[in-house]
Amino acid sequence: MLLTVPVALAAVGGTGTTAQSQVPRQSPVDVVRSAVDVDRTQPPLRVSYGRTAVELAYVRKDQDSPNGCRTRHHEETEEARVPAGTAHVTVAGVRYELEQFHFHTPSEHRFGGHSLPLEMHLVHRSAEGRLLVVGVPLRPGPRSTVDTVLARLSPECGDPVAVPSIDLASLLPANHSTIRYQGSLTTAPFTEGVQWFLMADRTVTRATIARFQTLFDHGNSRATQPLNGRLLTEVPQH
Repeated sequence: MLLTVPVALAAVGGTGTTAQSQVPRQSPVDVVRSAVDVDRTQPPLRVSYGRTAVELAYVRKDQDSPNGCRTRHHEETEEARVPAGTAHVTVAGVRYELEQFHFHTPSEHRFGGHSLPLEMHLVHRSAEGRLLVVGVPLRPGPRSTVDTVLARLSPECGDPVAVPSIDLASLLPANHSTIRYQGSLTTAPFTEGVQWFLMADRTVTRATIARFQTLFDHGNSRATQPLNGRLLTEVPQH
Protein backbone atom coordinates (compact mmCIF):
# COMPACT_ATOMS: atom_id res chain seq x y z
CA MET A 1 0.00 0.00 0.00
CA LEU A 2 1.04 3.60 -0.44
CA LEU A 3 0.74 3.96 3.32
CA THR A 4 4.03 2.10 3.67
CA VAL A 5 6.04 5.02 2.22
CA PRO A 6 8.34 6.58 4.85
CA VAL A 7 6.27 9.05 6.86
CA ALA A 8 3.99 11.04 4.40
CA LEU A 9 2.10 11.93 1.06
CA ALA A 10 -0.74 14.31 -0.86
CA ALA A 11 -3.33 15.77 -3.96
CA VAL A 12 -6.70 15.30 -6.68
CA GLY A 13 -8.58 12.16 -7.54
CA GLY A 14 -11.80 11.35 -6.08
CA THR A 15 -13.80 8.22 -5.72
CA GLY A 16 -14.03 8.55 -1.94
CA THR A 17 -17.47 8.96 -0.38
CA THR A 18 -18.92 10.65 2.67
CA ALA A 19 -21.43 9.35 5.16
CA GLN A 20 -23.58 12.45 4.62
CA SER A 21 -23.50 14.73 1.61
CA GLN A 22 -23.87 17.91 3.68
CA VAL A 23 -20.82 17.41 5.93
CA PRO A 24 -17.64 19.32 5.09
CA ARG A 25 -15.20 17.59 2.74
CA GLN A 26 -12.09 19.63 3.30
CA SER A 27 -8.40 19.06 2.63
CA PRO A 28 -5.77 18.11 3.62
CA VAL A 29 -6.44 14.94 5.60
CA ASP A 30 -4.53 12.40 7.64
CA VAL A 31 -4.37 9.21 5.56
CA VAL A 32 -5.03 6.41 8.03
CA ARG A 33 -5.07 2.74 7.08
CA SER A 34 -8.56 2.16 8.50
CA ALA A 35 -10.04 4.68 6.04
CA VAL A 36 -8.40 3.22 2.90
CA ASP A 37 -10.07 0.68 0.59
CA VAL A 38 -8.30 -0.89 -2.38
CA ASP A 39 -10.26 -0.80 -5.66
CA ARG A 40 -8.54 -2.23 -8.73
CA THR A 41 -11.58 -1.52 -10.91
CA GLN A 42 -11.20 2.27 -10.82
CA PRO A 43 -9.94 3.91 -14.03
CA PRO A 44 -6.18 4.49 -14.10
CA LEU A 45 -4.51 7.87 -14.04
CA ARG A 46 -2.87 8.34 -17.46
CA VAL A 47 0.00 10.83 -17.31
CA SER A 48 1.16 12.71 -20.41
CA TYR A 49 3.91 15.11 -19.36
CA GLY A 50 6.52 16.59 -21.69
CA ARG A 51 9.64 18.72 -21.36
CA THR A 52 9.37 22.45 -20.90
CA ALA A 53 10.87 25.49 -19.23
CA VAL A 54 8.78 26.86 -16.35
CA GLU A 55 8.54 30.15 -14.51
CA LEU A 56 8.82 30.07 -10.71
CA ALA A 57 6.83 32.90 -9.12
CA TYR A 58 6.11 33.90 -5.55
CA VAL A 59 2.36 33.77 -4.82
CA ARG A 60 1.41 36.67 -2.54
CA LYS A 61 -1.57 36.82 -0.19
CA ASP A 62 -0.79 40.07 1.65
CA GLN A 63 -0.66 42.68 -1.10
CA ASP A 64 -2.62 45.13 1.05
CA SER A 65 -0.19 44.94 3.96
CA PRO A 66 2.46 47.69 4.18
CA ASN A 67 4.90 45.06 5.48
CA GLY A 68 3.86 42.41 2.97
CA CYS A 69 7.21 42.26 1.19
CA ARG A 70 9.00 41.52 4.48
CA THR A 71 6.56 39.09 6.10
CA ARG A 72 5.28 35.65 5.13
CA HIS A 73 1.55 34.96 4.95
CA HIS A 74 0.78 31.34 5.83
CA GLU A 75 -0.93 30.75 2.45
CA GLU A 76 1.90 32.07 0.30
CA THR A 77 4.11 29.75 -1.73
CA GLU A 78 6.48 29.31 -4.66
CA GLU A 79 4.54 28.31 -7.80
CA ALA A 80 5.93 26.93 -11.06
CA ARG A 81 3.74 27.99 -13.99
CA VAL A 82 3.49 25.48 -16.83
CA PRO A 83 2.95 26.60 -20.45
CA ALA A 84 -0.46 25.58 -21.82
CA GLY A 85 -0.55 22.33 -23.75
CA THR A 86 2.66 20.97 -22.23
CA ALA A 87 1.25 18.38 -19.84
CA HIS A 88 -2.01 16.71 -18.92
CA VAL A 89 -3.51 13.69 -17.18
CA THR A 90 -6.54 11.66 -18.23
CA VAL A 91 -8.98 9.81 -15.98
CA ALA A 92 -12.05 7.95 -17.29
CA GLY A 93 -11.75 9.75 -20.62
CA VAL A 94 -11.60 13.25 -19.11
CA ARG A 95 -8.51 15.33 -19.83
CA TYR A 96 -7.09 17.66 -17.18
CA GLU A 97 -4.41 20.17 -18.18
CA LEU A 98 -1.51 20.83 -15.81
CA GLU A 99 -1.56 24.55 -15.00
CA GLN A 100 0.96 24.88 -12.19
CA PHE A 101 2.65 23.11 -9.31
CA HIS A 102 3.56 24.56 -5.94
CA PHE A 103 4.99 23.57 -2.57
CA HIS A 104 4.11 23.41 1.13
CA THR A 105 6.19 22.90 4.26
CA PRO A 106 5.65 20.69 6.13
CA SER A 107 3.59 18.32 3.96
CA GLU A 108 -0.09 19.17 4.22
CA HIS A 109 -1.28 15.58 4.10
CA ARG A 110 -0.23 13.31 6.90
CA PHE A 111 0.18 9.57 6.80
CA GLY A 112 -0.69 7.76 9.98
CA GLY A 113 -0.14 11.06 11.78
CA HIS A 114 3.29 11.68 10.23
CA SER A 115 4.37 14.40 7.81
CA LEU A 116 7.33 14.94 5.47
CA PRO A 117 9.37 18.15 5.10
CA LEU A 118 7.75 19.24 1.82
CA GLU A 119 4.76 18.43 -0.36
CA MET A 120 4.26 19.28 -4.02
CA HIS A 121 0.79 19.88 -5.48
CA LEU A 122 0.36 19.60 -9.24
CA VAL A 123 -2.87 21.40 -10.15
CA HIS A 124 -4.84 20.26 -13.22
CA ARG A 125 -8.07 21.64 -14.70
CA SER A 126 -10.55 20.08 -17.14
CA ALA A 127 -12.29 21.93 -19.98
CA GLU A 128 -15.35 22.11 -17.70
CA GLY A 129 -13.31 23.71 -14.92
CA ARG A 130 -13.04 20.70 -12.60
CA LEU A 131 -9.86 20.52 -10.54
CA LEU A 132 -7.67 17.46 -10.09
CA VAL A 133 -4.61 17.80 -7.87
CA VAL A 134 -1.80 15.29 -7.68
CA GLY A 135 -0.01 15.37 -4.34
CA VAL A 136 3.58 14.17 -3.98
CA PRO A 137 5.30 14.23 -0.56
CA LEU A 138 9.00 15.03 -0.62
CA ARG A 139 11.57 13.43 1.68
CA PRO A 140 15.29 14.09 2.15
CA GLY A 141 17.44 12.10 -0.27
CA PRO A 142 19.22 12.20 -3.62
CA ARG A 143 18.92 15.20 -5.91
CA SER A 144 15.83 15.30 -8.16
CA THR A 145 14.07 17.57 -10.63
CA VAL A 146 12.51 19.41 -7.68
CA ASP A 147 16.01 20.62 -6.75
CA THR A 148 16.33 22.15 -10.23
CA VAL A 149 12.97 23.92 -9.87
CA LEU A 150 13.75 25.28 -6.40
CA ALA A 151 17.43 26.06 -7.02
CA ARG A 152 16.71 29.80 -6.88
CA LEU A 153 13.54 30.98 -5.15
CA SER A 154 11.53 33.90 -6.43
CA PRO A 155 11.47 36.87 -4.00
CA GLU A 156 8.08 37.96 -2.71
CA CYS A 157 8.24 41.38 -4.31
CA GLY A 158 10.58 40.61 -7.18
CA ASP A 159 10.62 39.06 -10.61
CA PRO A 160 9.81 35.40 -11.33
CA VAL A 161 12.71 33.01 -11.86
CA ALA A 162 13.16 31.31 -15.24
CA VAL A 163 13.77 27.58 -14.82
CA PRO A 164 15.42 25.89 -17.84
CA SER A 165 13.73 22.96 -19.57
CA ILE A 166 12.83 20.09 -17.26
CA ASP A 167 11.22 16.69 -17.75
CA LEU A 168 7.87 17.18 -16.03
CA ALA A 169 7.32 13.41 -15.83
CA SER A 170 10.34 13.13 -13.53
CA LEU A 171 8.47 15.15 -10.89
CA LEU A 172 6.33 12.07 -10.25
CA PRO A 173 7.30 8.65 -8.91
CA ALA A 174 7.68 5.91 -11.52
CA ASN A 175 4.76 4.03 -9.99
CA HIS A 176 1.52 5.94 -10.62
CA SER A 177 -0.53 4.15 -7.96
CA THR A 178 -2.71 6.65 -6.14
CA ILE A 179 -4.84 7.18 -3.06
CA ARG A 180 -7.89 9.17 -4.14
CA TYR A 181 -10.50 11.18 -2.31
CA GLN A 182 -12.85 14.12 -2.73
CA GLY A 183 -11.70 17.24 -0.93
CA SER A 184 -11.07 20.96 -1.28
CA LEU A 185 -8.53 23.63 -1.97
CA THR A 186 -6.16 24.02 0.99
CA THR A 187 -6.12 27.81 0.75
CA ALA A 188 -8.96 30.34 0.83
CA PRO A 189 -11.72 30.11 -0.31
CA PHE A 190 -11.31 26.33 0.44
CA THR A 191 -13.61 25.41 -2.44
CA GLU A 192 -14.80 21.78 -2.34
CA GLY A 193 -15.22 19.38 -5.26
CA VAL A 194 -11.48 18.96 -5.78
CA GLN A 195 -10.30 15.50 -6.78
CA TRP A 196 -7.15 14.54 -4.88
CA PHE A 197 -4.73 11.87 -6.14
CA LEU A 198 -1.95 11.16 -3.66
CA MET A 199 1.20 9.44 -4.93
CA ALA A 200 4.23 7.92 -3.24
CA ASP A 201 7.07 10.19 -2.19
CA ARG A 202 9.98 11.59 -4.17
CA THR A 203 13.32 12.81 -2.87
CA VAL A 204 14.85 16.26 -2.62
CA THR A 205 18.18 17.31 -1.12
CA ARG A 206 18.42 18.65 2.41
CA ALA A 207 19.89 21.86 1.01
CA THR A 208 16.75 22.54 -1.03
CA ILE A 209 14.50 21.70 1.93
CA ALA A 210 16.49 24.15 4.09
CA ARG A 211 16.31 26.86 1.40
CA PHE A 212 12.51 26.60 1.18
CA GLN A 213 12.02 26.36 4.95
CA THR A 214 14.24 29.39 5.50
CA LEU A 215 11.94 31.44 3.27
CA PHE A 216 8.79 30.04 4.91
CA ASP A 217 10.19 29.81 8.41
CA HIS A 218 6.76 29.46 10.04
CA GLY A 219 5.49 26.99 7.45
CA ASN A 220 2.83 27.41 4.79
CA SER A 221 0.60 24.36 5.34
CA ARG A 222 -3.01 24.04 6.38
CA ALA A 223 -3.83 21.76 9.31
CA THR A 224 -5.41 18.40 8.52
CA GLN A 225 -9.21 18.36 8.36
CA PRO A 226 -11.68 15.71 9.61
CA LEU A 227 -12.52 12.89 7.23
CA ASN A 228 -16.18 13.11 8.27
CA GLY A 229 -16.86 9.58 7.15
CA ARG A 230 -15.03 9.76 3.83
CA LEU A 231 -13.34 6.66 2.50
CA LEU A 232 -10.03 6.95 0.65
CA THR A 233 -9.59 4.74 -2.41
CA GLU A 234 -6.25 3.16 -3.22
CA VAL A 235 -5.92 2.43 -6.95
CA PRO A 236 -2.83 0.38 -7.90
CA GLN A 237 -1.11 1.23 -11.16
CA HIS A 238 -2.52 -0.81 -14.04
